[in-house]
Amino acid sequence: MKEILLMGFYQPHEALSRFLVAAQQEFKIPIRYLQEYAALGTGGGIYHFRDQILSGGAEAFFVLNADVCSEFPLQEMLDFRQQHGDAHSFVILGTTANRTQALNYGCIVANADTQEVQHYVEKPSTFVSEVINCGIYLFTPAIFQHIGEVFQRNQQELVLEENSNGWQRAEVIRLEQDVFTALAGSGKLYVYKTDGFWSQIKSAGSAIYASRLYLNQYSQTHPERLAQNKPGGPIIRGNVYIHPTASIDSTAVLGPNVSIGEGVTVGAGVRVRESIVLHGASLHDHTCVLNTIVGWDSTIGRWARVEGTPSDPNPNDPYAKIDSETLFRDGRLTPSITILGCSVTIPAEVVILNSIVLPHKELSRSYKNQIIL
Repeated sequence: MKEILLMGFYQPHEALSRFLVAAQQEFKIPIRYLQEYAALGTGGGIYHFRDQILSGGAEAFFVLNADVCSEFPLQEMLDFRQQHGDAHSFVILGTTANRTQALNYGCIVANADTQEVQHYVEKPSTFVSEVINCGIYLFTPAIFQHIGEVFQRNQQELVLEENSNGWQRAEVIRLEQDVFTALAGSGKLYVYKTDGFWSQIKSAGSAIYASRLYLNQYSQTHPERLAQNKPGGPIIRGNVYIHPTASIDSTAVLGPNVSIGEGVTVGAGVRVRESIVLHGASLHDHTCVLNTIVGWDSTIGRWARVEGTPSDPNPNDPYAKIDSETLFRDGRLTPSITILGCSVTIPAEVVILNSIVLPHKELSRSYKNQIIL
């Protein structure tokens, strides 16, 4: 792997720049952010920056949606393409969903022997297939020819329209509906089905579930990354990650599914479960933190309880996926993970339940089922 390009419509800012510099230093690989001039869709963005993608003479490249978590079996996808298809074929990573939830994703019908994609439908209205698109693709430069055909077609359709923005709209291309649907059945598109974990991350709360999947993966592949029970150390239950710079009292109880970031301070008698505590946060003595994301540099006072409601998939269905919960239901905030933005201060002896607290807030009382602006 030679280079990583991040693409988006978002204005780059200082935090993103810092993240890119730190990641380049850690992984010793060039990483750049390319900003689209407008939201160009999943295919339009890579087509707009095709010269940047191909500038190093790339033989092949992966395209990954940023809102998914996975084992990312990239090497396996490369090996699969060499065994199936030719050097110019493309590979979609697929996984199995249950029949009901499959309708919320791109559905793939493939040849059982060759795994060639014969039919592709994005979010069908009726059942098509249990194999869904994971939003992780292996392409060769030949993909730009197919995206280019869509671009030309869009331009021709817009010629008749009296619209000065026509050229811009022609560049809005959706990989799934515009490209994959046309490529299906052509012998150029294949699906590699993974049995490893995969989930989309459509809300901040689903990060807790994603964290559990990664910690579980680490327990099998990198157990040295996870905290262990040691004399004089905190009590660890299940999979827990603790950054080496964090200060944890020996009477604290952490886990399962807890991630403690850089420079975090955890006081005596603290209980943390199913939560992410980001860098610089401070949990004072005897706080209880459950199903919560604690933002950077936030403080939770003594004996306070901060709790959310998990939005996990059905644990009895191996193919169940996390549902995209709407923020509000029937005019009320849907009970979900509690989220404290950065630099939030929670006073001692209060309860924060199923709430979202925006950054730089100093609370003075308990809250339940609220967004605190």
